[in-house]
Amino acid sequence: MKPAPLNGSRGYTIGVLTHVAWGFFPLYFSLLHPAGAFEVIVHRAVWGFAFCVFVLAVTRRFYQVKDLLADRRTALLLAVAGFFVLNNWTIYVWAVMNDHTIDAALGYFINPLLTVFLAGTVLKERLTVPQTISVLFGIAAIIVMIIGLGRIPWVAVGLPATFAFYGLIKKQVSTTAPVVSGMLIETAAVTPMLLIYFGWLTWQRKTSFQTLMGEGASGLELSGHAALLVGSGVLTVVVLIMFASAARLLNLAVLGLLQYIAPIMQLLIGVLIFHEHMEPARWIGTGLIWIGLVILTWDSLRHQPASSGR
Repeated sequence: MKPAPLNGSRGYTIGVLTHVAWGFFPLYFSLLHPAGAFEVIVHRAVWGFAFCVFVLAVTRRFYQVKDLLADRRTALLLAVAGFFVLNNWTIYVWAVMNDHTIDAALGYFINPLLTVFLAGTVLKERLTVPQTISVLFGIAAIIVMIIGLGRIPWVAVGLPATFAFYGLIKKQVSTTAPVVSGMLIETAAVTPMLLIYFGWLTWQRKTSFQTLMGEGASGLELSGHAALLVGSGVLTVVVLIMFASAARLLNLAVLGLLQYIAPIMQLLIGVLIFHEHMEPARWIGTGLIWIGLVILTWDSLRHQPASSGR
């Protein structure tokens, strides 16, 4: 089959850089100690919100936010999406900062299979036989890990579940909500709650800044820590904007193949750099997931039009 052309090489380059950036996120978040996962999420959401405001101000597109808020259905869906992505971020950051990077990687391997499952059950789309088989392999992988580990690998299940539902909602508003304006509403929906939590954390003297000052950290160390926390929010928005740009320039088959870059990198980081233990049940589960992904990818490529360039 003749591969679908890209819009030059720009879309492919942006797509690869996007997923490579996501792949390096575990290394970035590991630098944020002594901040706890929930404190990191506060900064990630608040500074992400601030960056969205900055981008809209520079591009003079605040009118988009006004238009979105006038559409009550879209605004409500974006607010709900904000809570799903907040849960996704929380699980992911907690996993990386508590030696569960491998589970996070497995979760993002499962995500495409779960997305197909939701397409068939929630959106009532007719699944092909290969798609159904790929979903069954994903279910088998989860069962094997539950039996082998003696517990539910909630990180590997929770991450794809929250992100799949987030994607499901975003699909409903994809034609009406511009990327940055939509993200501003998403983060605005959860920011007040997070600021209340941060206020409580400060009152309890449990923020990472208070911890570092108690340990006698220098002004340079405190400034560096602050820059990393602010960067967590900015990077989140920048990479999502890059992803949205790649999605407009690439056909679906290529975009789908690129999404495996980040979890492969995260799996390697978990095993080789963080030295996390990979039990036999995880290896077997990973193998089953990959069989399902190969089937799903083959089916997607098989049904891809010969030419879909913009």
